[in-house]
Amino acid sequence: FHLTGIQLAPKEKLDIPVLFKPDEMKIYKAEVVIHVMRENGESWPYKVPAESNEDLNRNVTVAENGEIQGILWIYPVHGLPEAPQQRLVVVRCRARQRVEQRVEMLLIGVMPGASALPDARCSATVNANKSANTQEVTDGFPATVEFLYELQYQSNEIKSQLESLVGMQLVQKEWDTESRIVTLVFNVVFAPNKPLRNEATLVAQCATGGVWKFPLLFVATEPEVDDVINIEAVGLNKESIVGFKLTSQTR
Repeated sequence: FHLTGIQLAPKEKLDIPVLFKPDEMKIYKAEVVIHVMRENGESWPYKVPAESNEDLNRNVTVAENGEIQGILWIYPVHGLPEAPQQRLVVVRCRARQRVEQRVEMLLIGVMPGASALPDARCSATVNANKSANTQEVTDGFPATVEFLYELQYQSNEIKSQLESLVGMQLVQKEWDTESRIVTLVFNVVFAPNKPLRNEATLVAQCATGGVWKFPLLFVATEPEVDDVINIEAVGLNKESIVGFKLTSQTR
């Protein structure tokens, strides 16, 4: 849309609403351009040299006498559609044990690039967290369809609790060109050391645009009893003592 005739006093603020309503899972790009001119129609007493750089020429409008008639502020806007959040997946394990669970994710409405070839091969980047190493996976995906995966946590405290206890690896990826549905199958490893109940979100992002979020709930229940200690009484009002050893798992 185009707005004209807005008058601003010195140091006055102007709010510009931007509405984003995507109809496809692809990235949308636009520019918000603010063109400012003096109310009295006069120019700024500055002549733009002919050899000035393109950025300067793009951000001003020049009058016939070479002076600056208007100043432009250009704000690039990138719209990234986000799919509705999927159903909650629960990963449950007893503390001090280890569980492996297959988790299937559906990415609906994936948009391949214009030059995508159905039989071409490509690499997809898998990132369990921002600091982890990336893992490349190649299969029969279109050449321009690339994905980035990341496990996000609600807070740094939850991240510190779960990061060393959870492992995730992409083991299967299927592409349905007719329905535009990508199926991702992950192998999730959960090895808790104490009871806990925390959430995380698996975020999948396509290079051509679109974000899909899948909530995960990690539940660690009470561990099994290590041993039963029996203390036999030697008499009323007399102490009974039994000894046992504890081994520390850390320094």
